[in-house]
Amino acid sequence: MAVVIESSVWEPNPSLFVFIFLACLLSVFLLPYASRSAPPSVFDHGASLHSSRFQRNFLLLYSLCSVMEGVPSVFGEFEFSYFGVSREQMVLSLCVGFAASLIVGSFLGVLSDTIGHRKFCLFFCILHLFVGIWKRITAHPSVWVASVCLSLASSIYSFSFETWMVVEHEKQGHREDLLSDTFWLMAFLGSASFIGSQVFANWLIGDDLKKRMASPSTAAVLLALVGVICVARLWRGSSQQEVFEDHGRSYSYFFDDRRIWLLACAQACLHFSISMFWILWTPILVADGRELHLGLIYPCLLGARMLGSTIFPWLISGSLSFRTEDCTLYAFIISGFVLSAVAYDYQEIGVLVALFFLFQACVGVILPSLARLRTMYVPNDLRGGMISFSLAPANAAVLLFLVHGGYYRSVSNAAIMAFAAVGLFAAAGCMHVLKRLGKQPYQHLRKL
Repeated sequence: MAVVIESSVWEPNPSLFVFIFLACLLSVFLLPYASRSAPPSVFDHGASLHSSRFQRNFLLLYSLCSVMEGVPSVFGEFEFSYFGVSREQMVLSLCVGFAASLIVGSFLGVLSDTIGHRKFCLFFCILHLFVGIWKRITAHPSVWVASVCLSLASSIYSFSFETWMVVEHEKQGHREDLLSDTFWLMAFLGSASFIGSQVFANWLIGDDLKKRMASPSTAAVLLALVGVICVARLWRGSSQQEVFEDHGRSYSYFFDDRRIWLLACAQACLHFSISMFWILWTPILVADGRELHLGLIYPCLLGARMLGSTIFPWLISGSLSFRTEDCTLYAFIISGFVLSAVAYDYQEIGVLVALFFLFQACVGVILPSLARLRTMYVPNDLRGGMISFSLAPANAAVLLFLVHGGYYRSVSNAAIMAFAAVGLFAAAGCMHVLKRLGKQPYQHLRKL
């Protein structure tokens, strides 16, 4: 008599999606009633029409560019295998991309501080436009060209939009609480846009992979064209020249201020941990031949980040009113313990997904917190360079682990996760030292 072995594909409980949606909804709409200070400007109907228009236009543009950033990653590995790219070539393409971010991307922030962040946002859209056209006109597109262009676009995405918004916010004289609101809304809408890009790309592909494999590339071209138009038109009445006087003196201040170095170190540790998480979360979950519905787990992880970003204003302006340094410190510690548990052993799938969920929620708190701290400690004319410089050691570490872990397979996934956890604890230490040093305003720099 034959024995039938039943296999099942693990997928998250549908009630989890309902919980994330309702939790985010309640967190956002109940915030004004829990705030000790004035309600956040996103709910403040008495805010000036100019301020609300400024915030709305930027967030719409940022959401569009986030969808543009997310579409190429939806079918990344599947697209490579569709064109006959081997696993070793995939790893090498990732290495080439991170090497480009390390060698070129590290200096893009300084260049954007010099010639203007608006131009770099435009360059971000042009890079995506080029990759989309390249994939459409080439039967077998080069993975090296696409990897380099998309990596440079990701580097620009990490600093240019935030820096451009902050500079324009100050130029136009908007309220400072509006700036804090925009930071957590950027994290919230960015994650929501990544989920939307997954839904959008899957809808374009449908059930016919052979005939519709190029559809996401066509969509990327259209999105990039819309992005170019929006960037070209947005805030065109403001000053277009962002070359700051005595830029060398500003960067001498950068190298002398320990607070900026601590923020840069924390940013580097966070970037390394997030990069390794997105590279390894799938191999960790499918270890030992486990079968999962990864397409349903991915939006849960981004939903957790959305929920974490809505928690941030509760911590800052709610009844608890934590200092930003405290929020960031605790979030780094929790996320460090989470990755330590992941690195210690491959737990059951449900436990792993719960740990990943908690990690992404902490990231949702950390991202707007670090943006707020940069506003407190980093002059605007150094902001882009500070962020891009901080990504350099993180990209170098990711490149090192990709070569040894992904190509030569001399380092286990657990060991890489352990290093990521150590980096998060180091970032927590940076936040503790930053808190003890206290705030030293940089306004004197503008009087020199």
